Amino acid sequence: MIDKQQQSKDSVFFRDGVRRIDFVLSYIDDKDGERKQERRKLYEANLMKVGLELETEDKSESEDGKTYFVKIHAPWEVLATYADVLKIKVPFKANDIPDNSQMPMNWLATPFRLPEHIMHPEPDYFTASFDNSKCDFFLIDNKDTFFPPSTRNRIVYYILSRCSYFRDECGDKDKKGIKRLLNNGTYTAAFPLHDCRYWKRSRDANCESDRYNLYKYWARFFCFFKEQPLNLIRKYYGEKIGIYFAWLGFYTEMLLFAAVVGTICFIYGFLTYDDNEWSKEICDEKIGGNIVMCPLCDKKCGYWKLNTTCNSSWQSHLFDNVATVFFAIFMGIWVTLFLEFWKRRQARLEYEWDLVDFEEEQQQLQLRPEYETKCTNRKLNRITQEMEPYLPITSKCARMCLSGATVLFWISLIIACIIGVIAYRLAVYAAFASIMKDSPTSNLQVVGPYITPQLATSVTASCINFIIIMILNLMYERVAIWITDMEIPKTHLEYENKLTVKMFLFQFVNYYSSCFYVAFFKGKFVGHPGNYAYMFGSLSKLRNEECDPGGCLIELTTQLVIVMTGKQVWGNIQEALVPWLMNWWGSRKARNHPESLYSRWEQDHDLQGFGQLGLFYEYLEMVIQFGFITLFVASFPLAPLLALINNIIEVRVDSWKLTTQFRRPVAAKAHSIGAWEEILSGIAILSVVTNAFIVAFTSDMIPRLVYMYAYQPDSQRNMKGYINDSLSVAKICRSSPALWIFLCRYRDYRYPPGHEKEYEHTMQFWHILAAKLAFIIIMEHVVFSVKFFVAWMIPDVPSDVRARVKRERYLVQEYLHNYEVEKLKVQLSLNSSNDFVEQLKQQLRHVD
Repeated sequence: MIDKQQQSKDSVFFRDGVRRIDFVLSYIDDKDGERKQERRKLYEANLMKVGLELETEDKSESEDGKTYFVKIHAPWEVLATYADVLKIKVPFKANDIPDNSQMPMNWLATPFRLPEHIMHPEPDYFTASFDNSKCDFFLIDNKDTFFPPSTRNRIVYYILSRCSYFRDECGDKDKKGIKRLLNNGTYTAAFPLHDCRYWKRSRDANCESDRYNLYKYWARFFCFFKEQPLNLIRKYYGEKIGIYFAWLGFYTEMLLFAAVVGTICFIYGFLTYDDNEWSKEICDEKIGGNIVMCPLCDKKCGYWKLNTTCNSSWQSHLFDNVATVFFAIFMGIWVTLFLEFWKRRQARLEYEWDLVDFEEEQQQLQLRPEYETKCTNRKLNRITQEMEPYLPITSKCARMCLSGATVLFWISLIIACIIGVIAYRLAVYAAFASIMKDSPTSNLQVVGPYITPQLATSVTASCINFIIIMILNLMYERVAIWITDMEIPKTHLEYENKLTVKMFLFQFVNYYSSCFYVAFFKGKFVGHPGNYAYMFGSLSKLRNEECDPGGCLIELTTQLVIVMTGKQVWGNIQEALVPWLMNWWGSRKARNHPESLYSRWEQDHDLQGFGQLGLFYEYLEMVIQFGFITLFVASFPLAPLLALINNIIEVRVDSWKLTTQFRRPVAAKAHSIGAWEEILSGIAILSVVTNAFIVAFTSDMIPRLVYMYAYQPDSQRNMKGYINDSLSVAKICRSSPALWIFLCRYRDYRYPPGHEKEYEHTMQFWHILAAKLAFIIIMEHVVFSVKFFVAWMIPDVPSDVRARVKRERYLVQEYLHNYEVEKLKVQLSLNSSNDFVEQLKQQLRHVD
């Protein structure tokens, strides 16, 4: 029987029902854990020395009968002291600037709105950095509720991260911080509490039940069309998580425009299906049926007729048409608008969430405890004139070199795997060609006609590549964290930025290298019959791949769809299913007991830990997706639509797992999305180049236009005769069993056999190459010009936000001045009254 104390229920307060639980530590008392017990004793004693109040729940009251829980409460004196140290901004006056940001026809957005108390859970105030010596300057109605729970747990975690667990006489400075105690098993978990169960409000009237409101109005999938309660997210989880969901929501909103335009371009390709003259020629028995193509591999591949690629040619037209060029240019402008409008949105959030001056605070105050303990050298800070830890330049350079070498090794490993996949494609294509020689797949009623050796090779290679990607990801994550820890970054911001760069460089090569191969290398270095190019030399017998007569674009589309959708589907299943299964298994026993016996700290202890890098992986997932929909969007206009559908699900999956499946994360501040913003800008610039090259070199758009305007024999500016014009002639001679000469066709622009420039490139080839290079230069200059003009036209900070920031700074100075003047007047008044009393006393003594 579980006999818990009456007060140990679903509550966020100590047993007295007054002091709020700001943090919880859990541990298991091992039989041979004397050293751990000693560490805990010293650590908890030091916590109480700095003013924290502790209350321990015995293991006999826990569900498993072996876990202790240490509940921590920060009294007002501690909160006020560290709020002053951390320069936490608190309200001092109600905001008196009227909000004139009403949108025209605002009533149309009513179905998407949430209740006002959910969207704006707190009044709008002017704020200033807290000063413990001027408490009466701020709007303090109730000291118990003045600092919200997210601020309270942030302050307590700051103390826990810097509190030592050694005796004063020991002097081992390395023994410091809750993170180290968690790593060595002294404590099993450290977390702030959720304020209630997610599916019902707390019974305690003093509890806010914000978790319930978040679940009801945000974390359920059927709220997918509603706006996000960003202010409530920020209040409950802190600014760092709030800024992520603000960015994700804004990105999803902007994807709507790209998805609409991309879908229109796809529909255009579908509607112009019957105007596709070159596909008609390929499928025509009299044209494509009479054109015999050269073998695509040396031994097992035979001659084949052009009309066998009829289906892939029609499919290619859906994505390889005039609208593709327009969409590539549109996406180059869209990505600029997205980044510029996000900067404005971010600037507004910075003001509303009191993050305007946060950059300096982050750099100066948020030193990582690991940096403080591992850097034993000290030097004078010229700004603060205080001694601070530092890492010698020789040690820093050595660590950076080792880190860079490790990253390069892993990137080389990816490239080696990609080369292996390419070798697989070359080797397996011959096998598929041999197997499908008699067309055994044609017996399949639905998909049989569509299965070709090219398609089978492309799909299987893409699936293998996807599996390799996921395996390498799992392996590299640990390595990236290890080498970043080894560099000993100074601040949390610097740590995240270093890890971000390492992970993204790896992921960039890992996810995009196969697409770069298909887009820019496949079919470009083939040679010609009698002088083919081989991957590892002629001895390897692995002949370089050729593109279909319809081009390589449809294969790039296939690669993009498999990798992009596979990653998104797998990611969502992993994010939602794994935490749910682990929580279901971990709390299986506790679910059999009454709710009153399942305490709040045990409920949260049974959930999964969010982890310091939990948000990092969410950003990484979205930025990789952003790369897919921008770098290769010319090959697949429906990519933004798939991303939009995924992101609508992603917002609700992330909110659901954060609200229901994970412990409450420690609140943290962030004034922006950090290094991800620079990475997005880099992808945006690179996307213009890649899409220009895809349209020029991967699609057949430029060769068709050159043919239509310069080489069409009838001068009718149509595409009749294009297929015959785009194929060169080769002569194949065989000496056994009898001497015979055979002519076959291949995809290139070369002089025919017998010509004085036999198998050399024709003038048409050079005309097409010049047109491709001219298109790239013109498209890049046009798009970059528009990009820079748009970036110049749109200010990063809205004018009303700039005015509000100036107004708040002015008010802070004015109110502080008036406060000091009034304080001085009171002091002078007291001094004068005291002087008067003294003079009166002296006069009385004189009279006496």
